[in-house]
Amino acid sequence: MNHIHRHIVPLGHLCRTIFIFIAIVASASTAMAKPGDKLLNRPYADLKRWHLGFSVGAHVQDLSFTHNGYVTPEGERWVAEVPDFAPGFCVNVLADLRLHKYLNLRFSPGMYFGSKNVVMIDYNGDLRHNQDVKSAYVVTPLDLKISGERLRNVRPYATLGAMGSFDVSKKRSEALLFNTSDAYLCVGLGVDFYLPYFKLNPEIKFCFGLTDILRHERPDLVDDPDTFKMTQSLSKVKSNMVVISFYFE
Repeated sequence: MNHIHRHIVPLGHLCRTIFIFIAIVASASTAMAKPGDKLLNRPYADLKRWHLGFSVGAHVQDLSFTHNGYVTPEGERWVAEVPDFAPGFCVNVLADLRLHKYLNLRFSPGMYFGSKNVVMIDYNGDLRHNQDVKSAYVVTPLDLKISGERLRNVRPYATLGAMGSFDVSKKRSEALLFNTSDAYLCVGLGVDFYLPYFKLNPEIKFCFGLTDILRHERPDLVDDPDTFKMTQSLSKVKSNMVVISFYFE
């Protein structure tokens, strides 16, 4: 269980840090407005039928492994994990359609560049194998933005949506290979900050993979059973992401 504990703790620290950051920024922005101050930046920004924007940000990628308990003829039982997280870079363009005072439909295609280190360990011995998985995702998020009331120049919101992804990075034969396409369910939280010339929106989004991305059929490993045993030890693998973005609208 220790390897599972190490796997979960870094992600929890990251989420708490991002939540604290958004709360501090929101509190500071509200505090800067004096009581009775009626000056509003961009008072008609939310009345536009549609508008464009872009975002830059960072993300971390994770994998959720389901093991099947396979034991090799030599008595090995392999388990896999992603023990730590390496931040990646992401950039998106945005098209926002106003549906209602509190609802917007947002389409934000972009690119996510990142990597994750998969560690595979023989549970019954000291054997160990590391695999660095690099990716360059073309993503197509479609989100429903649910906004609260505007308080001076601050407005909180939540998002719910889905995202398709396609990995365009070059693949080579490895112990584990993953499908190039995937689909995610996404939920997020953010804050609109109304500045004099644009809106700045820090946002955190949690993306949960819906499909098994592991390639179970490995004809390239027919003559390499010592490597194929790692794929044989897994019944499915799902991808997850935590994304923090800064939208400029």
